Amino acid sequence: MNSRHYGTGATQLTWGTRLLRVGCAFTYRAEVPTPAVFLVRPQWSADLRLNQEQLDVKPDVPMRHYLDLYGNRNTRIVLPPGLSTLHYSAWVDVPDRTEDMDDTVPETLPDGLPDDVLLYTLPSRYCVSDVLGDEAWSRFGGHLPGYGRVREICRHVHESLSFGYGTSTALSTAADVNAAGFGVCRDFTHLAISFCRALNIPARYVFGYLPDLDVPPGDAPMDFAAWMEVWLGDRWWTFDPRNNEPRKGRVVIGRGRDAADVAMVTTFGGPVLESMVVQAEEDPTPTWR
Repeated sequence: MNSRHYGTGATQLTWGTRLLRVGCAFTYRAEVPTPAVFLVRPQWSADLRLNQEQLDVKPDVPMRHYLDLYGNRNTRIVLPPGLSTLHYSAWVDVPDRTEDMDDTVPETLPDGLPDDVLLYTLPSRYCVSDVLGDEAWSRFGGHLPGYGRVREICRHVHESLSFGYGTSTALSTAADVNAAGFGVCRDFTHLAISFCRALNIPARYVFGYLPDLDVPPGDAPMDFAAWMEVWLGDRWWTFDPRNNEPRKGRVVIGRGRDAADVAMVTTFGGPVLESMVVQAEEDPTPTWR
């Protein structure tokens, strides 16, 4: 088995933390050698500290790691013929607090945006802000610009879409799910991002691990979660149109324009996904401490 261990982060956190166990496992069946890219490792951040990080592939195959243009930590392998499993696990210290909120934060006009933020005002593969522009302005154009308007966008998306697995496809755009009224967390996020961008508010797609910390556990098996970050004032702010409530324990894996930039797995061929398991839960007494 090919195993990689990564060092413990040296960031000194100044607030109370909770220790999470996060990870996932993907099992594929391939007919021929199939190149693949996996995006399952959390981004480095001053807000979290990674411990005992481990990435295994069975059977043993070489792994190559790289950072993409968004800073996401990708892993390249070639799936051999037959069954193969990639397994990732880590413990993560996260702040024992929800994301920041501030109703007084203003929007920034396009001319005042940093150069590297302008990209997130434009339409992308799934976030078709040009298609949804008229609806965005009719629904939200009269709201006071700023944090409160983005919160209203999230409220509308949360209430207008019904969550359901299998209600959208890999080809569904924000306009598609807006018309259908159904989707999964990535669809909620794509629609909210599209409305924001139509109003010239920069917004980017985020996915990662999201445990049920201090909230009732969900009925469905644990899965990856998607939310968004919106540029207001002079920084990015976290919003979650799917859950539409403050949450603790977000562990970011990937950021990009939309889900096309941050697929968990990209395969260059047609292997069959036999199983996927995701873990994100509190583990205050790990055996290694």
